[in-house]
Amino acid sequence: MIFIAVRFTVRSAERDNWLPAVEEFTLATRQEPGNLFFDWSYSVENPDQFVLLEAFASQEAGVAHVNSEHFKAAIDTMSELVSEVPEIINVEVPGDDWSRMSEVTPRNR
Repeated sequence: MIFIAVRFTVRSAERDNWLPAVEEFTLATRQEPGNLFFDWSYSVENPDQFVLLEAFASQEAGVAHVNSEHFKAAIDTMSELVSEVPEIINVEVPGDDWSRMSEVTPRNR
C-alpha cells in the first residue's frame, strides 16, 4: 500500500474556499481503481492548514492517480490557493488496508 499524507497551508482569505475547490478532485479520486481512501482534515492549531490522508493499493494505482486529468486540474487549482509549498510524507507500507488498534477497545456498559 502507498500511504501519503500532505499538509497544505492555504492563504487565510482562501480558507473557506479550500474544501469546495477540491471537492471534484476528491470525489474523482475516490472513484479511482486502487484508491483505498482519500480524506481531508484541518488543523485545530492552524485554521489555514488542511491535511490530506490518502492511500493506493499499489504503485501503479498511485502513478495512474498522478497522471489523471483531475489530478492535473487540482494541482492548478490548489496552486492558486496555497500560501507555501505543501509538505508530504509518501511511504510504502505492508498490507492493503487499515489495521485494528489493539490498545483501545469498546467497553461494555
